[in-house]
Amino acid sequence: MVIIKTRQEIEKIKESCHLTASALKYIAEKIKPGIKTIQLDQMAELFIKKNGGKPSFKNYGPKGYEFPASICVSINDEIVHGIPGDRILKEGDIVSIDIGTNLDGYFGDAAATIGVGEISTVAQKLIRTTKESLLAGIQQAVAGNYIGDISNAIQSIAENNNFSVVREYVGHGVGLKVHEDPQIPNYGKPKTGLKLEKGMVIAIEPMLNQGDYRTICGNDGWTVKTADGSLSAHFEHTIAIYDDGNEILTNQIWE
Repeated sequence: MVIIKTRQEIEKIKESCHLTASALKYIAEKIKPGIKTIQLDQMAELFIKKNGGKPSFKNYGPKGYEFPASICVSINDEIVHGIPGDRILKEGDIVSIDIGTNLDGYFGDAAATIGVGEISTVAQKLIRTTKESLLAGIQQAVAGNYIGDISNAIQSIAENNNFSVVREYVGHGVGLKVHEDPQIPNYGKPKTGLKLEKGMVIAIEPMLNQGDYRTICGNDGWTVKTADGSLSAHFEHTIAIYDDGNEILTNQIWE
């Protein structure tokens, strides 16, 4: 069931989203060759807690299968849900950081892919295209449009640039819970799916692969990788839909 938010609830969600975006920007600035991914996780958790929030991903999931970290750190061929650890970032890597926050019971969610030092031309194009596809999807996230309009806009940008769109993992509703209905696929046909309406808050998050769209899950039960070992990039914003357009609630990520 889709939870329609009041304007007051959206304002509270926006505060959490501001924290999410600020934490993501803070961590992005710490990414450099030689740093361990667990260090990024520790810094993110401390930043979120110092600002009055909680990392919403930590211990998220069914009992016995909880996510063990505060943020997701996915490197190169890892698409999403990478678990931080002792892996050391090196020059040329690309790193996707996904952060969720809980501030007074309201949730924000955002992600971005960052290059470590000098990265390849194809990695630069993949990152740029994934970000462009997110912004194209956001343009379609208005009352009266359909989820398929968002999905198709993302898919079109990706495939016009010779990248593929991950199909098994999707965007979602957010705000009063970490994940809510509806699901927001990153591929589809215009004018299909649920009709968008005022009060919806959704996380749009395209995941684009350099090669094939198929995925595999790692031995840790969480880390999702490209099946062919190609690079992947991931961007995400939390969006509120109004009568007269939308608002990117996590817009502090990029200047």
